Amino acid sequence: MPFIIFNKPFGVLSQFTDKSGRGTLADYLRRSSARVAGRLDFDSEGLLLLTDHGPLQARITQPGSRLPKTYWVQVEGEPPDTALERLRKGVALADGPSLPAGVERLSDAPVGVWPRHPPIRFRGNIPTAWLALTIVEGRNRQVRRMTAAIGFPTLRLIRVQIGPWELAGLVPGELREIATREAWSAIDRFR
Repeated sequence: MPFIIFNKPFGVLSQFTDKSGRGTLADYLRRSSARVAGRLDFDSEGLLLLTDHGPLQARITQPGSRLPKTYWVQVEGEPPDTALERLRKGVALADGPSLPAGVERLSDAPVGVWPRHPPIRFRGNIPTAWLALTIVEGRNRQVRRMTAAIGFPTLRLIRVQIGPWELAGLVPGELREIATREAWSAIDRFR
């Protein structure tokens, strides 16, 4: 099976089955021996990698790999520079401090962001802001917990890059396949 780069839509689980009837990867991909290399929550969107090659999956997901993951994050409110600096230094979370994050304030929604269905909640008297946030960890709901820790809850979360792989124009539900050897080569060149 080839290495799969997939744009996971909002409201889809990062697995092939669900007893509750929620959307799954099976709605978009043929069921196979593929395993997800870096899950995304049901309410998060964007880049998801799948492979049936165990060593490649381990290289991507093992904590020691420190493979950077970049997200576009829409937050409630407009974080001041002091709040962003806290993210850059690492913030206290219930399961221990986060490692420092790369953070960039975006002037508007990033080019290429698609409308979300359903749309995020909108409050006319509370502005929103977009950030590009890069982390090297992968703890459960980490980005959401980090933005909440600085007082600016995440409204929308889109993963756009993992190491050398980018979403690169895929719309929700679309995928791109590459050969496993090409994926290995990409990750070897990345460092």
